Amino acid sequence: MSRTLQIRWIATLSAAILLVIPSLATAQGGRHPRSDAAKRMWHPSKDSVASVDDDDESVTLHFNSREDSLSWLRARNLAHKANGLRLVVSLQERHLWAIAGRDTLLSAPVAVAKGTTLEYGSKSWRFTTPRGMRTVLSKDADPIWQPPEWLYAETAVENGLRLRRLNYGEKVHLDDGRVLTIVNGSAGLIDTDGAFGELPTDEHIVFGDYLYIPPMGSKNRKVEGELGKYKLSLGDGYLLHGTPDKQSIGMAATHGCIRLRDEDIEWLYDNVPVGTKVYIY
Repeated sequence: MSRTLQIRWIATLSAAILLVIPSLATAQGGRHPRSDAAKRMWHPSKDSVASVDDDDESVTLHFNSREDSLSWLRARNLAHKANGLRLVVSLQERHLWAIAGRDTLLSAPVAVAKGTTLEYGSKSWRFTTPRGMRTVLSKDADPIWQPPEWLYAETAVENGLRLRRLNYGEKVHLDDGRVLTIVNGSAGLIDTDGAFGELPTDEHIVFGDYLYIPPMGSKNRKVEGELGKYKLSLGDGYLLHGTPDKQSIGMAATHGCIRLRDEDIEWLYDNVPVGTKVYIY
């Protein structure tokens, strides 16, 4: 007999808490990235915590190593030197700013990568949001998510399952005599009488101890609503997007993308053109 496993699309929230920089005044009343970046550096004697007191404001940032702090500094300086319309994202503050010249047009909290590592077999995935400069390559409304392989590996690890790919044209003979295959882009079962029935698209495909990974482009590899109503692509699978998981905003909770509230991602979709630079530090 078959058994199905309900999809768990939303990752468990990270419990990590970092201190944030107090607000600075802008024309819009929002926060603006600080310019005293060079004063905040990693110090091995402080358990990878760097602090600075400047103008009666105390800032605490956390780094894993000296190289980590230097990487942050390089990315922060790059963002500070930028001009024109751009987006700036602080991973430590979990905040995004849309800036034109010296004016802050949008100041918004975000969810960033949780920084964990997933291992399955010989493969591993490190869930981070890379620092540096990226470009808005495309924008989409009502985006469809096609989960990467790590989603299936994560689910397999959580439930003690083994992974197996289900390829187009393949027929997998199950213990009960039925055949698992793909017909017209949908995974389903050919019964013992030869009739084909589609499997639900909102459930993982699990038979016995195997979780089957549907191929890219199939209906079972497409998830509606998980990216919210809008997304901005930054390349290499990294996105700015909405989320149904409202409580994750302001947390280290994602697998690498940057999540925003509905109203904030809609503002970006409406006002940020393709080609806009995005500075992440």
